[in-house]
Amino acid sequence: MAKFDPSLDTLFTALAEPTRRDILARLARGPASVTELHAGHAMALPSFLDHVRKLEAAGLIATRKEGRRRICEMKGEALTPAVHWLEEQRGLWQGRLDRFDDYVLNLMKERDNGPRS
Repeated sequence: MAKFDPSLDTLFTALAEPTRRDILARLARGPASVTELHAGHAMALPSFLDHVRKLEAAGLIATRKEGRRRICEMKGEALTPAVHWLEEQRGLWQGRLDRFDDYVLNLMKERDNGPRS
């Protein structure tokens, strides 16, 4: 049942930081330069570039040079393993919660009907 996938660890680590999620949210609207992405963040450029590198290492974005500019683009398909893992977890927990609900309903019925001899 448990899957130990290092790529999932890298993906969730990349998604765990608000600045990186903000970058992804912006890139979901289309490619942008590092300069444009950095403009919305009050941090030094080297710190910001660390976030870009982590997103790229996780496969969530790709970068390319266009003259003196570095352009970032989101790779939405990189989220697929996380989506599959989350759907699997939802299925497991939904089944558990359904069984728990049935158990509680049966307890309530037994309580309302009184003890059986």
